[in-house]
Formats: sequence, C-alpha cells, structure tokens
Amino acid sequence: MASEAEKTFKRFAVFGESSSSGVEINNKNFSKLCKDCGIMDGKMVTSTDVDIVFSKVKDKNARTITFAQFQEAMKELGQKRFKGKNPDETLENIYKLMEGKDPATPGVTKATTVGGVSRLTDTSKYTGSHKERFDESGKGKGIAGREERSENSGYVSAYKGAGTYDKKKESK
Repeated sequence: MASEAEKTFKRFAVFGESSSSGVEINNKNFSKLCKDCGIMDGKMVTSTDVDIVFSKVKDKNARTITFAQFQEAMKELGQKRFKGKNPDETLENIYKLMEGKDPATPGVTKATTVGGVSRLTDTSKYTGSHKERFDESGKGKGIAGREERSENSGYVSAYKGAGTYDKKKESK
C-alpha cells in the first residue's frame, strides 16, 4: 500500500515544479495532495491543519518534506480525519484515499462552446481568404496560409513567374 502512496506522492511532488525530482514535496503541492485526495474535508481536517502538520514535520529551515516525513504527516492527519481508530488503521485509510489519484486541473484546457464561440472556432465554416489558411482537417497551414509564396527559380534573380513567359506569348 505504501508503494502506491509513494507513487501518488511523486506525482504531486513534480506537479507544477519543473525543477523537482519527485523526492521532496513543497507545502503548496502537499496541500493540493490533501485536497485532491479527500484527506482535507473542511470539517475534521482543514487547510490550516494541513499547514500546521506540514510545518511540524519538516526540518527547521527546509521548505520541503521527504516521503518519510510525509508518512509522519499522514499519521497525524489520519488521527484527525478518522477519530477513534488506531494509528495503523488510520494510515491505511489515508493511503486508500490516495490510491491512484493524480493532480487535478479543473477548468484547464477545456474549450468553451457557449453562445457563438463554436461558430467562431469551427474552421469548416470560414469563408473568403480565411478559408485558405486551414486545411480540410481544420489544422492551420502556418505562413503558407497567410502569404502567397512563389518559387524563385527563374533565370533572372528576383524573377518569380517561372514558366509563365511562354504562356503569355501563346495567348496573343
């Protein structure tokens, strides 16, 4: 059970921290873990309790805690969350709450489809020059869709209409 808790610990430790190796977790991510896993319920365990326990288990001048210190913190929070049960049972219940959980990102990366937004973002309904900027799948063409590009393969420098001279002559 502890290995599953350690995996969850590592996932939360690296969340939002590009420099983190997953060995230590900071207070912000510790609070997020407690909130997302349901350890912090707002009644028995509040955000203040979580902050106090974090400060209690960390080293004096440290800003992060290790997994061993994290386990101590979970024992303390488990005593508050599940009153009347023995410490081993509370720790087991805390680990069950943490099982398989990932850091939640509510509202992030979801496209809104309220009102006219869907009409504005549907590239199949574009007309005119805007239609030329996207391929059939709706993916943008980049600079090729914004600028008219010609090949500079003429016999004179800056001649951009390779192969057009003969066509002009024939039409006369």
